[in-house]
Amino acid sequence: MDTKGDFVITISRELGSGGRTVGRKLAGRLGVRYSDKELIHALMRKFNLTASGIEKLKGEKKNWLADVIHLVVPVPKMCMFVDLDTRHMQEFRPDLTPDDVFQAESQILRDIAGQGPCVIAGRSGFFVLEDGPNKVDVFITAPRERRIARVMQKQDLSREEAERVIDKVDKSRDNYVRRYTGKSRYDSRNYDLVINMDGLTEDEAVEVILAYIRANGKQSA
Repeated sequence: MDTKGDFVITISRELGSGGRTVGRKLAGRLGVRYSDKELIHALMRKFNLTASGIEKLKGEKKNWLADVIHLVVPVPKMCMFVDLDTRHMQEFRPDLTPDDVFQAESQILRDIAGQGPCVIAGRSGFFVLEDGPNKVDVFITAPRERRIARVMQKQDLSREEAERVIDKVDKSRDNYVRRYTGKSRYDSRNYDLVINMDGLTEDEAVEVILAYIRANGKQSA
């Protein structure tokens, strides 16, 4: 991988694994752009939905409620738009489907990747950008107990609440990836490198990725 030219590193990760921090620190070490919340913010603006609304929509296997609503009383799309101020963003829009979100997300990811070297955090990046000639796909996982502890601390939740959040997010994200890639996000064949954070710090995980880049590229990272 030539880290002196344009390149993309995608970071897919389990909730509570520390993958977001790994991606940020990796981008810092490489001196390149880190795209994380940029994607969700762009989707929020485009569809006038909250972050929670976007996640719920992406996790649906089918927007069945929208189908029912439209059968009863069609909802004009123009009626669904309100002030783009985040205070007025919606949790639900029956005129949207997961397909709409995936198409928009794909274009946003391609636009980001086309703007220069970067590290992108996002669970569909490995698939959407699969034709990139200078790309490394990384998956960050961690033992369940470590994930629970991290989510409890980061989100100020009880153990039971953290477990429910993790299970819900895991299912939602895998549903989304399976729907549009035909693959499980947990299939190691999707990635160039899979890192288990058991016993590793985020900085050590960054070193693992940099070592992989050095071992498989023409230029040193």
